[in-house]
Amino acid sequence: MTTIALINQKGGVGKTTVTMNLGAGLAQQGCRVLMIDLDPQANLTYSLGISAHELDASVHDLLKGDVQLSDILIDRADRLQLLPSSLELSGAEMELSSVAGREFLLREALESFSEPDYILIDCPPSLGLLTINALTSAQKIYVPVQTEFLALQGMSTLIQTIEVVQRRLNRDLQLSGIIATRYDGRKNLNREVVERIGEHFGDKVFKTRIRENVSLAESPSYGQTIFEYKPGSRGAADFLMLCKEVRGRRADRK
Repeated sequence: MTTIALINQKGGVGKTTVTMNLGAGLAQQGCRVLMIDLDPQANLTYSLGISAHELDASVHDLLKGDVQLSDILIDRADRLQLLPSSLELSGAEMELSSVAGREFLLREALESFSEPDYILIDCPPSLGLLTINALTSAQKIYVPVQTEFLALQGMSTLIQTIEVVQRRLNRDLQLSGIIATRYDGRKNLNREVVERIGEHFGDKVFKTRIRENVSLAESPSYGQTIFEYKPGSRGAADFLMLCKEVRGRRADRK
């Protein structure tokens, strides 16, 4: 089982888009995938056609210890499952601040769940307690980066946070992948940004670039992944290629 935290404290870079479509693509290729919505905005939950405000329980209740993982697990598609979020999660930082071992609540909740080949955690755009819980649960970090001028802004802070978590909480954690999103190869700026990212992170940068595609922006409004909404689109093709890269890296390191 490989647990991947998708993280970038900069909002609007495509974390949720990558999480849902990477998860759906891996499931389509025969992998068992669990997606976890750890963002109080519940964008992943809503994007998959689930009304977060109508749920009886969510990840919020799981972290508090009020429910078991199986109580909130949603079968989203064949081999694809979701632990949904809700707006109540926004109070978790304060509610859990005095709980012993608060950095490990998610990891403990996942310990007895060994079914998936991949767990993908959609993190909030911050470096607070929820994100720390994701980092203590994961082996790998993927950072979606929008190919624009400010792409690397804040990356140094993120890397410092990763290093602290590695030293103190999770020695197995590795920054393993940078995913270029909203890419347009016709634009010099996009190409230059990808080149700069490559200079900083080398082979951690995935060769697949998620191109700007209107279908990727439209599909969440229908509660569908790109493979359900427009399987013949460029967005679907890009994510299938990304899934092959992700699986190839895993195979290489076994």
